[in-house]
Amino acid sequence: MSKLKILYVWEIPVRVTHWVNVLAIVTLCITGIFIGHPLSIGKSASGFTMGWIRFLHFTAAYVFAIGLAVRAYWSFVGNKYSNWRAFFPFLTADGRKKAAATFKYYTFIDRDLPHTVGHNAVASTAYFLVFLLYLGMIVTGFTLYSEHAPGGVMHKMLGWITHIFSNQTLRLIHHSFMWLIIGFVINHIYSCWLMDIKERGGIMSSMFSGYKSMEED
Repeated sequence: MSKLKILYVWEIPVRVTHWVNVLAIVTLCITGIFIGHPLSIGKSASGFTMGWIRFLHFTAAYVFAIGLAVRAYWSFVGNKYSNWRAFFPFLTADGRKKAAATFKYYTFIDRDLPHTVGHNAVASTAYFLVFLLYLGMIVTGFTLYSEHAPGGVMHKMLGWITHIFSNQTLRLIHHSFMWLIIGFVINHIYSCWLMDIKERGGIMSSMFSGYKSMEED
């Protein structure tokens, strides 16, 4: 019977930014839906209900942007599991081999699952694409936000985007990205739960403790 080896995989900054971003995304989605489809839920028109919802949305946006920046920084100073190279498995022959094997497992072509300590090759590639989606969300969101203060610092940095895309186009892109992120979150939870059952390495608990277990052989 194989012995289990306990490995410290996810460092504290990775776990903290993960859960901070989870809370930020949930807050942004809920408040974003209200902003896109305003409802009168206050006691009166002067209740400033939508004002508070917008304030929560903007605050969560700043938190999310900072959390993403910290995670990006840690991809250069953290361990090998959080390193930026882990998000580009196709750069190496071994990475391409594992990506093909994992894809075959996901698509029910093969029953054999290549075990990995950190992110598997398919997941890491997906996370990089989602990171780009996050950047698009941040840029479109803060561009819209900058319109409240023409001539301000943020508007000087992002205002040029409004010369390419109209306000309504930016809102449509921003809103569409939200639904793509919600779709990713659903798939992310399902995939982690599936891998936790199949690999029995403690993927779900590792994002709380930082530790995963692997068979020594």
